Amino acid sequence: MATHRAETDQPRRTGEPRLKVGAPAVTPRRRSPARRLIPRAVAAATALCAIVVLAQGHVELPFARIVTIQAKMASKADYFEDPEVQRLLVRHGFRVHITRMGSRGIAQQSYDDYDIVFPSGQPAADLITRRRAAEGHPATTYRPFVSPIVLGTYREYAETLRAAGIATPLPGAPAGARPLYYSLDMAKFLRATADGRRWDGLGIDRHGIHNGNKVLAQTSDICEANSAGTYLGLVSYVWNHDNIPQTPAEATRFAERIRLLLNDQGMPSSEKNETYVSAEGKSISPIAVIYEHQFLAHQIAARAGTGRVDGERVLLYPSARFVTEPQLIALTPQGDRLGELISKDPALRRRAMELGLRVRDADGGSATSDALTRFLRERGIQAPVLSADDTKAVLPRLDLLERMIEVVGDCEPVPRSAAGGEAP
Repeated sequence: MATHRAETDQPRRTGEPRLKVGAPAVTPRRRSPARRLIPRAVAAATALCAIVVLAQGHVELPFARIVTIQAKMASKADYFEDPEVQRLLVRHGFRVHITRMGSRGIAQQSYDDYDIVFPSGQPAADLITRRRAAEGHPATTYRPFVSPIVLGTYREYAETLRAAGIATPLPGAPAGARPLYYSLDMAKFLRATADGRRWDGLGIDRHGIHNGNKVLAQTSDICEANSAGTYLGLVSYVWNHDNIPQTPAEATRFAERIRLLLNDQGMPSSEKNETYVSAEGKSISPIAVIYEHQFLAHQIAARAGTGRVDGERVLLYPSARFVTEPQLIALTPQGDRLGELISKDPALRRRAMELGLRVRDADGGSATSDALTRFLRERGIQAPVLSADDTKAVLPRLDLLERMIEVVGDCEPVPRSAAGGEAP
């Protein structure tokens, strides 16, 4: 790069001329052949590195236009923050800049300057698409993968629930191996919470642990997180004998009935999975409401890093199940391009499976579990074998679920045009 010397206006000097003594002449030294070759070798190596990096798709070149997608996301930001996903996206000309917040928080705030929003479940997605439609800006949605709501816990707590007749190991564990997955009888579990049962009274001390706290599951902030709102709907469905509210008054009554089942957990955190996988998780949150893919991603990483699974952490699958459907909502043409890519690109779909997600068919059909099961077993990780007989929980109508969230969490209401239905 050329260097330009700045010219300055200096006042002309006057006075007697001075004798200028020149410096002694210096005979230039000849550069050795090695010194002449070093810069050429460095240049060649730099060019070679650039070619290698280009082949791997890691850099933005002057002639390669990289589009930065502005996105608001909840827990599914884990997928876009994965280094391999980022590498694959750059190869297709995308970089995703993420603003993290809870799904319900995404629905409540402005997203005018964003290309996509990606709430973790259908309730928040419906709030957003209804609001966009009311504003005259319909949005396209993509559903590339799904992940069930589960309860992450630790082996001592799962075995304590098993001894109490509240949890049962799922089939599929190899001979001689301890189970990683249990079925949780939701009615019995909620009854233990309602009766004020405590872990010490349930027999946790037999496993060398003292815990005088109530038997309950802890959620993220119900005013923000889809996982917490979905768990509220699941608890309400079970506690009200497999019924959902039909009117605002009934939604309020249902919410009041289960409020104490959910509000004894103390101050909720923004992301329960971070606590669950931490070293202090067992003492802070013995049972945490998370997504299945978060647990599986942890086990996949543990197996790859240590050669064995994390046998301390296990999953409880509620006997009444609800599979969340995260929806990528495209707000701009660039967002549409990204949604299509995530849904159909084979490499990105495979990476989603490698991160524990149940990937939908490329044509947008039902989510398939066979590929995920094979992937886990090939890596020596137990795969969950779920019963088709489990109850499929049903969530209330959107405006009624919102009413329940507001009652249980004392949350700010969403705009009425987004929630739809009758005014509570």
